[in-house]
Amino acid sequence: MSTALQGTQAWAKPSPRMWAMRKAEVGVLTVLALAAGVAGAVGTGSLPGAIGALAGVALLAPFSLWVTLRRYRAWAYQERDDDLLVSRGVMFRRLSVVPYGRMQFVDVTAGPVERLFKLASVKLHTAAAASDARIPGLEQGEAARLRDRLAALGEARAAGL
Repeated sequence: MSTALQGTQAWAKPSPRMWAMRKAEVGVLTVLALAAGVAGAVGTGSLPGAIGALAGVALLAPFSLWVTLRRYRAWAYQERDDDLLVSRGVMFRRLSVVPYGRMQFVDVTAGPVERLFKLASVKLHTAAAASDARIPGLEQGEAARLRDRLAALGEARAAGL
């Protein structure tokens, strides 16, 4: 990332609660995969099948956790004077630059799992569908603050068009 795009402000990251939520999701999926594999092996009466299911889950769970950690660490955003930067991506890094004057509305959403962890996501809508940006894993208060700030900046910048 070039220093011209980085600016002087620090990059903000998602809440550590998002990492806790992602770990819980991997844990639940691991237990479900383990139960399904063992149930299938028991249903067929195959001891090698049960051992294979255990080995598969033992190999896939740490890998899934590693990928999830990489995805969590990849998200960042930076509020600048004229635009908002959103960075994401593990294999393919993406940097979205959303000018405040191009924002049409800012949406805050929280599904049932996010609400359980007191998190929300901020989604920025612009006229171009491809330029919509999303910032997941924010604490609910920070999401509301960011929504209000971006909406105010969007109105102020759009008035000058």
